[in-house]
Amino acid sequence: MGKDLPVLPLGPANQTPEQRESFLYSRVFCQKENSPPLRLLIDFLKSRGQSPTVPPNLEEGALEEWAWVQVALSYHRERKPVHLFCVRDRGSYRDIYDQEKKLFLDALTVHSDIEAQLAVEYVTRCRFILTTRLAENDVTDEGYDFNGWILEFYQEQCNGIVQIDKQGFYSPKGELIVDMSVSDEG
Repeated sequence: MGKDLPVLPLGPANQTPEQRESFLYSRVFCQKENSPPLRLLIDFLKSRGQSPTVPPNLEEGALEEWAWVQVALSYHRERKPVHLFCVRDRGSYRDIYDQEKKLFLDALTVHSDIEAQLAVEYVTRCRFILTTRLAENDVTDEGYDFNGWILEFYQEQCNGIVQIDKQGFYSPKGELIVDMSVSDEG
């Protein structure tokens, strides 16, 4: 399971041109110590009218686990799932967490306004990073909405700030506060 976990760059620097357009990554830099169990996310999605499905081979008890690393949640049976990755400030994937955190802190240094400083504070204080990955050539409006609910859940439940590649950082009200559309092109 762990060997499938990729390093998720801000920009396409380590990817071929074909891969650059394949996925859309979004993140929540979370200040809460632990990620909620996946069951709480599933319940939240259902309460918002979504119908998430988990892989049928998911181990028993996995939805109650807070220390999960990756999972795929489907929003439509004929569409590719949304992949979720969770890396923490401790444990097996600390190196990936450290790389992601450094990458974003470095990217934010070119911005000097107050909103960028807010984003820097969130990234600096984060305890884990929740990343979603969508297949851009397969996602529908329904999938974007599904992904948005996932991001909102972690933003609200884990005191986080949302970042979307090719866009930037968003306030809790959903307003773009740090435009990184140019710097993401990398």
